[in-house]
Amino acid sequence: MTKKVLVLNGSPRRNGNTAMLVEQFVKGVQDAGNEAERFDVALMDIAPCRGCLGGGNDPASPCVQKDDMDAVYAAYLKADVVALASPVYCWSITAQLKATLDRLFALMEAGMKAGAAAPAPQPKSSVLIMPAEDASYRNFAPVVTYYEALAARMGWLDAGRVLVGGMYLAGDIAGSPALDEAYQLGASL
Repeated sequence: MTKKVLVLNGSPRRNGNTAMLVEQFVKGVQDAGNEAERFDVALMDIAPCRGCLGGGNDPASPCVQKDDMDAVYAAYLKADVVALASPVYCWSITAQLKATLDRLFALMEAGMKAGAAAPAPQPKSSVLIMPAEDASYRNFAPVVTYYEALAARMGWLDAGRVLVGGMYLAGDIAGSPALDEAYQLGASL
């Protein structure tokens, strides 16, 4: 059975280290016979969550804000796997990816409004792809903690992670074994 993989790339660099990891991950996904839909969310018009609690009335377009997030919602609803990709920015994911993930709350609101009458969604798998300047565990720990909490709340099953340090300038990742690791993770899904 073909799997659908949603890739949310939070890096604002079109040709940076995160993009290179994502390209290899997507190649692995496709070489394994699966489908990948990639969104470079830092380059899209996605506003941050307003915390209005007014979403969830239309599961296809659950947020009251109408922007590029509607395309993400459509892909998310079809996806079997959600891949989160971001460089480490100040011990976190990028603000653009965080805004996208915050907006997924509208889907939770849709589920809450549907109540017990709604069929339980099929669990999704998730992966985390992240380059950073600092290679220490301490550098990645806040993001890993966030990712694990988010996955638990969303009902995602962790399918793997590619965390690679020593990547500061765009292109630093060229020739790194992490590129093959990203490819292999994509192929393993």
